[in-house]
Amino acid sequence: MDTPMLKQYREIKEKYKDYIVFFRLGDFYEMFFDDAHIAARELEIALTSRDPENRVPMAGVPYHAADQYIYKLISKGYKVVICEQVEDPKQAKGIVKREVVKIITPGTITEISALEEKKNNYLVCIYRENNDFGIAATDLMTGEFLTTEIHCAYPYQELLDELSKLEPRECLVNAGFLQDTFLNKAVNTNFNILLTFKENDYFQAESARELLMSQFSGNELEDIFKRPFATIASGACLNYLRETQRLSLSHINSIRYYERTEYMALDVTCRRNLELTQSLMDGKKQGSLLWVLDKTVTSMGGRTLRKWIEQPLIDIIKIKERQDAVEELYQNYFLRQELREQLKNLYDLERLTGKLVCGNLNARDLLAIKNTVKHFPKIKELLAGCRSKLLITLYNELDLLNDVYELLEKAINDDPPISVKEGGIIKDGFDSEVDRLRKASTEGKSWIAELERKERERTGIKSLKVGYNKVFGYYIEITKANLSLVPKDYIRKQTLANGERFITEELKEYESLIMGAEEKLLDLEYQIFCKIREDLITKITRLKKSAQVVSVLDALVSLAEVASSNNYVKPELTLNDEINIVEGRHPVVELTLKDEMFIPNDTHINCSDSMISIITGPNMAGKSTYMRQVALIVLMAQIGSFVPAKSAQIGIVDRIFTRIGASDNLASGQSTFMVEMTEVANILKHATPKSLLILDEIGRGTSTYDGLSIAWAVIEYIHKNIKAKTLFATHYHEITQLKKLKGVKNFKVMVKERGEDIIFLRKIVPGEADRSYGIEVAKLAGLPKSVILRAQEILKDLEQNDGARAREPQIAATKDTPFDDVQLNIESLKNEQVIRMIKELDINTITPLEALNLLYSIKQKII
Repeated sequence: MDTPMLKQYREIKEKYKDYIVFFRLGDFYEMFFDDAHIAARELEIALTSRDPENRVPMAGVPYHAADQYIYKLISKGYKVVICEQVEDPKQAKGIVKREVVKIITPGTITEISALEEKKNNYLVCIYRENNDFGIAATDLMTGEFLTTEIHCAYPYQELLDELSKLEPRECLVNAGFLQDTFLNKAVNTNFNILLTFKENDYFQAESARELLMSQFSGNELEDIFKRPFATIASGACLNYLRETQRLSLSHINSIRYYERTEYMALDVTCRRNLELTQSLMDGKKQGSLLWVLDKTVTSMGGRTLRKWIEQPLIDIIKIKERQDAVEELYQNYFLRQELREQLKNLYDLERLTGKLVCGNLNARDLLAIKNTVKHFPKIKELLAGCRSKLLITLYNELDLLNDVYELLEKAINDDPPISVKEGGIIKDGFDSEVDRLRKASTEGKSWIAELERKERERTGIKSLKVGYNKVFGYYIEITKANLSLVPKDYIRKQTLANGERFITEELKEYESLIMGAEEKLLDLEYQIFCKIREDLITKITRLKKSAQVVSVLDALVSLAEVASSNNYVKPELTLNDEINIVEGRHPVVELTLKDEMFIPNDTHINCSDSMISIITGPNMAGKSTYMRQVALIVLMAQIGSFVPAKSAQIGIVDRIFTRIGASDNLASGQSTFMVEMTEVANILKHATPKSLLILDEIGRGTSTYDGLSIAWAVIEYIHKNIKAKTLFATHYHEITQLKKLKGVKNFKVMVKERGEDIIFLRKIVPGEADRSYGIEVAKLAGLPKSVILRAQEILKDLEQNDGARAREPQIAATKDTPFDDVQLNIESLKNEQVIRMIKELDINTITPLEALNLLYSIKQKII
């Protein structure tokens, strides 16, 4: 039978079945039953039993060190409930009252040390109704709150693209989402996200409107309420935050609806292939575009720059504002370095405002706020002479927060303890009552130190000492050898193994004075700390605004610093469809090359006479690097960055699509070829004339003829139906015949042959590669010599027999032929396949049944 305590635990656990309950028992948080087994396994702590008879599993952690254990569980995808004692055990009648005071989930972490410094920790709410989606995203610690809707023919892909941009730790979803097995599988396969399900009553329009109106002002809500799905998602998201934090969340004081068309659209595949924020090799920052561009010196600036990379702009006015600011900082070396020196001293003011409201702020955090604000006047002074529009705006919007600095400078000690209830927080002179109590406590302690000297003289006991502990208070300790010398006015208080402890009436009086003063002082200091915290909460909007200003400034300074260090140039942004790059370079590859120099290349593409560039050449020659660098240069230009080139003219693109490399998705039952075809299908469905398409080796995952046919048809479709700027790398030399189409041009990677060896020159020039050099590449890769020699023999034999015809299918077209008549002669390909099948037939070993099957197969191919 359960004890009263276990009964209390079960009642709480019943309400939080999907959570691990941290149940406060004295100085420990204990977990029981299944929670104990999970905690013991995941935290590597001892599994014990509270009730040996009933064998109740139990595991616990010290309350003062609980955070490290909690966040270890959170990092593994668990959710934690904190159940505290809410009354003094000494005054409790019966079992101590306990309540859930906080819920911690991956999307609601409030401990800065548990978060990645330069990355937002988003909680996302997804409300699905048929093929319509409402999305809300919030970062609890910075107070950012965003919302949007998805209504389109292919909403699943759009949703996955949005999640790939936000990279949330946790998603709140409704039944409409959870019941869609395909959608669930897609999310689980592509992202490491905890899905938290809520019933339909959590997603109600009326309650959502009420919640939002209680949190945000009416003006900014007018636009939100016009969008019912965004309203419902935002309301549910806010409700979840209040439910988990049990706070007013006053730092979440603005909400913004954004149209996804405000930014360049980048799908999951494109972000991965271009390695925007993490490398393909190991998923780390190093080797990514973010790694190159991020020279920010604050966490706030790092998060801002990451957002810019994740969502490039398409508004040319906003892009040029950023460009001009970067240019001014780029040209003024001393201004840039002085700003960096000031910014280096700033703490994470955005997240400190989150701690301020969430209740886990301490006195050292107040010092961090003070020491951050302290540098604002100098930063503003440095910006005073700037001329670019964005830097002038930052100058005007930077609130110096002098009142905040003065308050904290006068009130908070320069070296306070971590705990806010230990005292030592408030400076002398800030509060007269604190000064009085502190003096009483200090003088009392001085009196006690003097008492020890006097009593040694009076009693003649040189080993006499005056001590203190929390249980017995102050005492005079005498060893056994000296008990005969104890004066008559000493009152026995405690007997020890080696002596005894005493007290006097006079010591009692001073103990009362000291203890009373110290207790009152601790309470008063905590009260003053709370008042200061409440005062700062009223200034939260100003604090957040200044934090935003310095985060943008840090990101701009970073882009200028990188441009200067890496020899980048300011690109010219236009509204036409031309992309002209002179001596472009790959921003990541050029920094990782150690033993060789990066070879730059030119690019000229548009939507008319240079629409599709077909690029041929051997593997490892640099085709993929070249195409990626074009995409990255365009993307960098549209975030306002300078670019790695001698000069660049960039026509704004609405989307970048990439189909690069070979990968499979076996978890969802898709082969390499299926993944490739799915990605190509997505591109052909969504691309527009203003898009940039990067296609590498389309059709390589199937037979030669199938692959060639698909690649050929894809180019024709892009040329006729989409008319988008396209870079198309291929090993199918037959495709170069499409140069007869207007706007299709052939390019090749230059290769120099030296005997049987080849040297990759990495230079893209007009023309067609004469062969693939596959065997030479295999030789460079280290294949055994015998394999290389045999491969050369086989290749020679194939070329002599039917290689020429296989590589040159018939094209029923001339320069004057209309587009619809330009196509691959499929009949010719079928005939080639039949001829090959007959040639490979060994009539001496074939059985009658096999012959019949072969004949049937040949008949099917030529019908």
